[in-house]
Amino acid sequence: MKTFLYKAAAPAYAVYKRVVARLFFQQLIKRTGNFGHLNWMGQPIWQNVLDLWNIQEVICRIKPRLLIETGTHRGGSAYFYGSLFDLLGQGKVISVDVTNIHDISHPRVEFLTASSVSPDTVARMQSEVAKCGGPVLIILDSDHSEAHVLRELEVYGPMVTPGSYVLVQDGVIDELTLFKEGRPGPVPAIQKYLRNHPEFEIDTNLCERFIISHHPIGWLRRKA
Repeated sequence: MKTFLYKAAAPAYAVYKRVVARLFFQQLIKRTGNFGHLNWMGQPIWQNVLDLWNIQEVICRIKPRLLIETGTHRGGSAYFYGSLFDLLGQGKVISVDVTNIHDISHPRVEFLTASSVSPDTVARMQSEVAKCGGPVLIILDSDHSEAHVLRELEVYGPMVTPGSYVLVQDGVIDELTLFKEGRPGPVPAIQKYLRNHPEFEIDTNLCERFIISHHPIGWLRRKA
């Protein structure tokens, strides 16, 4: 009888956990200003700290020779990646954005002011990938509209080396009502991309590890 009651209550409990997690996530976003007032080594970095922890572990495990970031904004995340590469003793970051609103510099980071999907930018990135001689990690964090994210996935997906990842950031736009004005966002773009690209799979362990994430279904692993 107890087993039956437990099984009957399990779906309701699962819903309860999701609701609690969602409420906590929304309060955390409000309390931190959507993580807009955080710093890395004195530089502003607009990232969910739980997601940053996953990123640093992946960087340590994959040890990419090249990390391409689309969407520089204030430059803190590129500076964070460059700092990790300093600790590893290898690696280069190329961060591209249509505007430049920072004055950050780091010897392992190159900032480009351009569209991430322009022919010149894509050709440059392809050249860098071809000569880097090691794993390539891609992080997409620019225009989060569905159409643009899908375009970036089509362009940058082939640059990811087997066993590494393309991380599509901020799919939270499609989950929390706080960000509904930005929909459709990354999540439907990811779903469409995966339907035509079986060489990639969602790493659910990374996506769900800390219960809350700005990047639901965002960790796409290229199969070895």
